[in-house]
Amino acid sequence: MEIPLVVDQRDSRWQLLSKILKVFDLKRVKKIIARYAKLKAIPILKIVTTSMFFSTRISHVIDELKDKKDLRKFLRINKEEIPKVSYVYSFLSKFSLNDFVNMILRILNSITKRRARNSKLIIDCTDVGVDLNWFRKPIRQRNLLRKDYRWGYSAKGKFVGMKLTLVLEYPCKPLLFMLHPANRHEARIFKEVIEELRRRKISRLRDVIILDRGFYAYRNYLVGINEYGIVPLIFPRSNFRMERLDGLLSYPLNIFNSKNLKRERRLFKALKAKLLYLLKNWQNFKSERSMIEDVFKLAKSMSLRRLHRYTMKSVSKFAALNVLLVGVIVALGFKEKKVLQRLAES
Repeated sequence: MEIPLVVDQRDSRWQLLSKILKVFDLKRVKKIIARYAKLKAIPILKIVTTSMFFSTRISHVIDELKDKKDLRKFLRINKEEIPKVSYVYSFLSKFSLNDFVNMILRILNSITKRRARNSKLIIDCTDVGVDLNWFRKPIRQRNLLRKDYRWGYSAKGKFVGMKLTLVLEYPCKPLLFMLHPANRHEARIFKEVIEELRRRKISRLRDVIILDRGFYAYRNYLVGINEYGIVPLIFPRSNFRMERLDGLLSYPLNIFNSKNLKRERRLFKALKAKLLYLLKNWQNFKSERSMIEDVFKLAKSMSLRRLHRYTMKSVSKFAALNVLLVGVIVALGFKEKKVLQRLAES
């Protein structure tokens, strides 16, 4: 049974939702939405955001809007603007994935401060399970060849779905998200994620990027320094040997084609020295990396735990809205670890 959406301005959750929905009424946000869709998209985005915030169905929010004048006033949606459920899903499905993700990231950038100088980035993955009952009907890997979801493993065990990769600016500001098949190992998607960071001009030269040991591989340390000019602080595993990495890290061949060889050599030496120093003290960064786990818990508390969506396109759009929702909450000042944990549990 769905919970009734009774507006209570004294309730802290309704107060927070009110601040979140006001973002869609900002002039700069309306301009961004107008570039990708008609302004009729704003009521739809408000309805979907409300359904995610309360972890309820979109159809339930629409039914409550039809019945409750207070809720319409709260969302600033006229009765004539209430769309049909089929129209909401049709609107989201027809929206180009590229345009939708770009629109969401532009909105997120417009409401948050610019990235601070010398700030660290944190990258991690989490499971995004789809709502399938494999106990009723066994699901084998060969049955998923034509599906976008796959069998995967997480800290909680097996799941069927996708893998969400999130990039944060420390402490908890979302900058980028990517979706991958659940059976792809983190170490294999490292270069893909770093390349996307560079393509979107998020990463900078000499950046320190903190990653969990799931991304661990000697080649990833080399790729980070030699190809992207960053310091990839990937937490090492028990079989890691500093001497081996020190021996593997050498000048890339293309450095000798540079017009300023001395500058390139100084940069390489500085990146290598910083990486080796940070790896000796990697345990000091555990608390910083753990912030992304609290962000994931908050995201999953808002309808990202088991999705009723089964294609990469539809899950990507839903994940984009979820990342926007988390980003707005962070922009409103909810940045401390304990605060994020309380929000996730409420």
